[in-house]
Amino acid sequence: MFKHFRSIFLVTSSLLLVSAAPPALSAGQDGPEYKYVLHISDMDPSKQELILNNARNVLDAYPPGEVEVEVVAYGPGLRLMFADNANAKRLDSLAQSGVKFSACGNTIKGMTKLMGEAPKLNPSAGVVPGGIIRIGELVHQGYIYVKP
Repeated sequence: MFKHFRSIFLVTSSLLLVSAAPPALSAGQDGPEYKYVLHISDMDPSKQELILNNARNVLDAYPPGEVEVEVVAYGPGLRLMFADNANAKRLDSLAQSGVKFSACGNTIKGMTKLMGEAPKLNPSAGVVPGGIIRIGELVHQGYIYVKP
């Protein structure tokens, strides 16, 4: 009878060890292990430069394929994603390195009303319905939120 309980204990212990082990994360299985959303809502050129530096630093900190970075711009920060912004080449370079740039559709609508025409965006920027909404969605998906 003791042998029977001992066998059950060993099997149960093995199952507990297997179920207690954390799932293996790999870039190929469920996407990158690390995901960052960087937020810009300020038109200050030094803050725009800072957000691009942050994006580059995050990319450089991880091996290729282990990190995902998205920059979300709204309000005055949308100017970072204007086609004629002084940082346009850096935006393009970062986009080629895998950084995603998301421009707030609500801000675009407001600026269009004020300017009489839609602002011309950098081709590397995509439009999302709302910048704050996009940040919330990404945080909900497990992204690390950074507002420099």
